Amino acid sequence: MDADSVGSERLLNRHDRASTWSDAAPEGRWRDYSYEDLIARDKASREIFWLKNDSLAYTDNLPPPEVIAQEIVDDLEASLQQFRLIAGDLGSAASEAA
Repeated sequence: MDADSVGSERLLNRHDRASTWSDAAPEGRWRDYSYEDLIARDKASREIFWLKNDSLAYTDNLPPPEVIAQEIVDDLEASLQQFRLIAGDLGSAASEAA
């Protein structure tokens, strides 16, 4: 995790956290708002509209769920095979060192 990751001591000091979003850095994930800014919104929503996942913008073009599921299975099986090779290499290195 990097220094800005959730799960660090930042959870204990959340009031001391500095904003990472600005006009110059629109990709920043943390933006602070004043109470007046929040109340001025329609229904005082806390929606984080500036944090978008553009890949979800065109859900009409997604493949069917069974295709997505099979792609996930294929990726996981390929990853498992790579880890088996690594584990085998590490096992060989451990037995050679002994």
